[in-house]
Amino acid sequence: MKKILKFLLILAPWFLGGLLFSSNTGFYQSLNLPFFAPPSFLFPIIWTILYILIAISIYKVYEIYHFSTLKSYNQSLLCNYILNQLFPFFFFTLENIFLGFVDCVATLITSLFVYYETKEIDKKASKFLLPYIYWCLFACILCITIYFMNL
Repeated sequence: MKKILKFLLILAPWFLGGLLFSSNTGFYQSLNLPFFAPPSFLFPIIWTILYILIAISIYKVYEIYHFSTLKSYNQSLLCNYILNQLFPFFFFTLENIFLGFVDCVATLITSLFVYYETKEIDKKASKFLLPYIYWCLFACILCITIYFMNL
């Protein structure tokens, strides 16, 4: 029971952005979208899976080391978390595609830092982050394509 509670405490903040900034799917659907743009209903499903994988990775790291001993890891993770949570605000609330793209690039870069920090601690835990990195890369490509298609 204690492990489940710890995992849920790690997982919960990742869903915060979805609660704070409702995704304006009307805005997304009103844009000129490339042929490879996923339908809006897929985003919550994909992000739920990614957040669970991220939380598993974090949980595994914190099972090995205490939170207070991982200063560099915690800084990378916090920076990535903040950037990740800002995307819906920039893209959907402000309806600013370019800021969304800039945030996507920053999120991708920090996700790579988190990945390498995690890999130094636990290689198995780092593998849970690979789908997140691939999705961030895809999101960057999607955002910049949407930006140019809607100039």
